[in-house]
Amino acid sequence: MSRRFVVLGLSTVRAVWPREVTGWAMSGALPLEFTKCISAEEVRARLRSGRTHSAVLVDASALGVDRDLFAVIHEFGAAAIVVSSDDQDWGDLGANTQLHEVFSREDLLERLEAAATPVGDDGAEEHERTEVEDDTHHIHGRLIAVMGRGGSGVSTLAAAITQSLTTSTAGSSCAPAGPAVLLDLARRADQAMLHDATDVVPGLQELVEAHRHGRLTTTRVRSMTFRVPARGYDLLLGRRRPSDWVTLRPRAFRSALEGLLVSYATLVADIDSDLEGETECGSVDVEERNLAARDVTSLADAIVIVSDPTLSGVHRMVAMVDEVLRLDVAPERIVLVVNNAPRPARSRSDLASSIAKLADGGAATKLASPVFVGTRRHLDDVHRNGIRFPSGFAAAVTAAIESAIGRAPSRETSQPEPEPVVVGSLGLSESAPSGSES
Repeated sequence: MSRRFVVLGLSTVRAVWPREVTGWAMSGALPLEFTKCISAEEVRARLRSGRTHSAVLVDASALGVDRDLFAVIHEFGAAAIVVSSDDQDWGDLGANTQLHEVFSREDLLERLEAAATPVGDDGAEEHERTEVEDDTHHIHGRLIAVMGRGGSGVSTLAAAITQSLTTSTAGSSCAPAGPAVLLDLARRADQAMLHDATDVVPGLQELVEAHRHGRLTTTRVRSMTFRVPARGYDLLLGRRRPSDWVTLRPRAFRSALEGLLVSYATLVADIDSDLEGETECGSVDVEERNLAARDVTSLADAIVIVSDPTLSGVHRMVAMVDEVLRLDVAPERIVLVVNNAPRPARSRSDLASSIAKLADGGAATKLASPVFVGTRRHLDDVHRNGIRFPSGFAAAVTAAIESAIGRAPSRETSQPEPEPVVVGSLGLSESAPSGSES
């Protein structure tokens, strides 16, 4: 069976190299089958067609060239080869290798043999998707996610938690020495309003866009946030419109999140409570809409779930716990907070009992008791004047976060090894007698 390289090409209209590669392929000068694509979307469509591809030649000046495109190329087992006129290192974005825009057929064959795998005559064999390397192994900062139903005070508590963590001791398990930042990652972002931000840029969208084509230095990442001097933390402004989620590319967002984790010691993210993805509802669009909340929840060292002491509030809190657990989050990382809680101890005990009963079963039994935050007056004045939150406002929540991080299992815990299956044992209940019939 003859084997050849099946290659896609993405270039600009005036690029010369696609015509040369087509000529080498048509004349048999190279063991190559070449297809030119006119857009990044066409590249994605051809990769998803089911046919095996060896590599994609990507012109550095073409539209849509970013880390998300390289991630898709790798996902379908192809190599990404960048054709560029400069010496920029494209490996940081995910490229396997690169060529100068003026190259010979020997140069191309050398790169293909080094980075790509040839395909047999059938060309339509099932390909194996390669795992994309996780970019979060260099992370340094601690990430705290704060979510809750609208109107429960979740955004105010997120800001108060950030202030409290900033003033915590340097030896704290969740507040290591270093700067802190409050991330407004909710679709309907309120932190700009609560902090009386006079500018709306730069913000989340600009930070993610900057990470589409490279990594930023710590200084550059911090320059895209706003300082809140009275409270001692930085603020990353959120989306200007709820519909702006369409501008956040998944790989670029994850790279931006990694940049923040490297640049800050403590991060508190104000996120949505909607965590649905493609697995739950069958929609890729819904998963991308909830990208920020899902990624932060999966990566967070602690997840704070906020609700109010009403009937619907308790019901929504239990539902949020269930959604978080479905993302394979350890229940020890979850911190339940009842905001505007009643003063009487009996009422608080009844609330804790109700939450425990509704959440009873499975991993939910490992949840810690909820933290109760009483009603605070004049919080609107605190927001309006940009002053510090009252001392001790979020102290109990901060202590619960430290406890959750301390008791949560390590993320580096090894997975259980596979166990051999005894012949004839499949389908039999452990309690069934050996001689019983199924």
